[in-house]
Amino acid sequence: MKIRKSFVVVAAIVAAGTLCSLTLPQEPEKATNLKVLPKNIGHEELITVMRGFNAALGVKCNFCHEPRQDDPKKLDFASDANEHKGIARDMMRMSQRINKKFFKGSATMSVTCYTCHNGNKEPKTKPDVAPEPGK
Repeated sequence: MKIRKSFVVVAAIVAAGTLCSLTLPQEPEKATNLKVLPKNIGHEELITVMRGFNAALGVKCNFCHEPRQDDPKKLDFASDANEHKGIARDMMRMSQRINKKFFKGSATMSVTCYTCHNGNKEPKTKPDVAPEPGK
């Protein structure tokens, strides 16, 4: 009987230790150094916005974000060292001004990064040459 109680106690301790060692989902790190996006933007919404930039410009995150000093395999999202990040902020402000002035904040009619970039790092200044008619 005593062995059974000892076994139950040991099993309970092992189970508790195992449960405590499981990594619980952590709250995503709060974004810092936001100058155009709302400071209280949620993590999921921020990721959605960033993925929109990826698609609109056909780029990856490291186009605007610098590698971290302590771990170059990870990005330093708060850093302003990459000039593309500053340009992106300027373009966001420009789009916001255009949308406010001409589209009164309408979600259906608005200027976005994709409006000019169409999936390219740089907006094209003229259309591609059209094929000759009948070809």
